[in-house]
Amino acid sequence: MMEVWRHALEAAPASGPFVVTLGTFDGVHAGHRELLRQAADRARALGDRAAVVTFDPHPTVVVAPQRRPKLLMTLEQRLAAFAAERMDLAWVIPFSRAFSELEPIAFLDRIQQVLSPVELHVGRAFCFGRDRSGTVDTLEAWGPAHGCQVHTLALRAPDGGRLSSTRIREALEQGDVDAATAFLGHPYALTGVVVEGDRRGRHLGFPTANLAWEQEQLPASGVYVTEAVLPHHGGSHLGLTNVGEKPTFEGQRLTVETHLPGFEDDLYGARMEVRFLHRIRREVRFASVDELRTQIAQDVTEGTAWWKVRQA
Repeated sequence: MMEVWRHALEAAPASGPFVVTLGTFDGVHAGHRELLRQAADRARALGDRAAVVTFDPHPTVVVAPQRRPKLLMTLEQRLAAFAAERMDLAWVIPFSRAFSELEPIAFLDRIQQVLSPVELHVGRAFCFGRDRSGTVDTLEAWGPAHGCQVHTLALRAPDGGRLSSTRIREALEQGDVDAATAFLGHPYALTGVVVEGDRRGRHLGFPTANLAWEQEQLPASGVYVTEAVLPHHGGSHLGLTNVGEKPTFEGQRLTVETHLPGFEDDLYGARMEVRFLHRIRREVRFASVDELRTQIAQDVTEGTAWWKVRQA
């Protein structure tokens, strides 16, 4: 089982040696996972343990709140992803204004004191320390004097372009969940608890589960084929999810509502994960409720057909 630390830099106990990887890891995308796998594989080969050092909150929240990103994952999701990639330790360093002022070498020296890294694995664009002045060059100059090999990985998307959490957010904001899946290596997911909504879906003949989502980044408004994961209600189910404000009913707030064809259980209070697989259409305002009902029926037919092809 992965150990989790939530220690400030100066409060962590010495516990090395480790093979270490560093980063914020928002989204834990395909490139992040490759880094984590490399670190885990090297740790096993060397007979050591693998550690991931990450930060919470996101550094931009502290140093440039006007530019803070909408996060793709909760901290709990990040930790689960680290554990899935066989990390032995996840050290979550509280990110503060004082921590942001730390010089890169001072940060590395403290990592050395605590984790005694035999190897560091980072993306080639990794930056750290005051004003992001620490770079891969800093690591490669520091490592040999401290018995630490430095390994870098170019994080590339399947199309050959850059692979970053920012690019994933951009895809989601355009409703391109297929691209987001390619970048992440898995479908983008929202998690949360099912809460009571306005029951309009039920009145239309298509009851929905209204998700109180925990992530900050939503896909663009629209209708999506989704996989709804309900651990205590039979596992995975086909879902048709609407993200938006329900303009036909003069909606004033964003909702994430999922219709589960053929599903009849009461889900209020249940935890649900909604994985976005494919966008059917953008959200539009209909002239009448009957037009909306007809369109929803078409969406269910199209989504069910897409799901069956995927499952074949």
